[in-house]
Amino acid sequence: MDEAFFKRLLDSMADGVYFVDAQRRITFWNKAAERISGYTAREVLGKSCADNLLRHVDESGRELCVEGCPVAAVIRDGRMREAQVYMHHKLGHRVPVVVRATALRNDAGRILGAVEIFHAAFEKVDMLQEIQKLRKEVLTDPLTGVGNRRYAEIRLQECQKDERAYGVSYGVLLVDIDHLKAVNDTWGHGVGDKVLRMVAGVLDSTVRSLDMACRWGGEEFVVLCRNTTADGLRALAERLRMLIEKSWLDHLGNRIAVTVSIGGAVSRPGETAEAVVERADKQLYRSKTEGRNRVSLET
Repeated sequence: MDEAFFKRLLDSMADGVYFVDAQRRITFWNKAAERISGYTAREVLGKSCADNLLRHVDESGRELCVEGCPVAAVIRDGRMREAQVYMHHKLGHRVPVVVRATALRNDAGRILGAVEIFHAAFEKVDMLQEIQKLRKEVLTDPLTGVGNRRYAEIRLQECQKDERAYGVSYGVLLVDIDHLKAVNDTWGHGVGDKVLRMVAGVLDSTVRSLDMACRWGGEEFVVLCRNTTADGLRALAERLRMLIEKSWLDHLGNRIAVTVSIGGAVSRPGETAEAVVERADKQLYRSKTEGRNRVSLET
């Protein structure tokens, strides 16, 4: 069986697969790797995975390409590594993936490089299917592809009903992009739109399957979290803030990054959804007045 056969075999896999040599230069990149990362084989072959490409970060925001790279560790000692990380997508947002790195050896056992296999860390409920049933054109934001304000309001009312009927609390996060006007003024509204899509991608890919992110209006998004506590909501908000801060767009050789200010609140027994949003909005205002790029929750 020749090399072309093995390439077709690897391209047929659902998992992303790529090979690197001993200097961590990418020598093979399959079709699933293109789909999951957004980068084509032509864009990555011959480059290091750390060269402004995947740039994995862990839950704490640590840059693994700088410290703790699974592939580098495998090349160094030959032991397999597995980790859940957040990959940088070509469109700017972060994608949660599980990676497994294994050494590539020659017949004499000498390490020549490594192979990394990766796949999405979890399967989300496909919100688009539900939105299509509820008239997709009415309930989705055409720019970012996430739910629009009307859809968020419908889901907020559902959260309120569940709280009153079953005592299930829910959380609301309001996420506002810091200084988006400066991006528009400097780079144009086309780039500003890409920033909005990038932030929406981070939110949508990071929340749990039972939660959802919607565009609330302008540069503001809302995240609805079912069955949560103040500690759980704060942990999610901090993770979202960190992942957005660690994301970026490449535009004409320039790296464009933004931060967000987040305000949140957890529902109280018998409270209206409007009141929860109002309390979250007050906390968002607090985050912005206290310096931005921070999370404020009502305690």
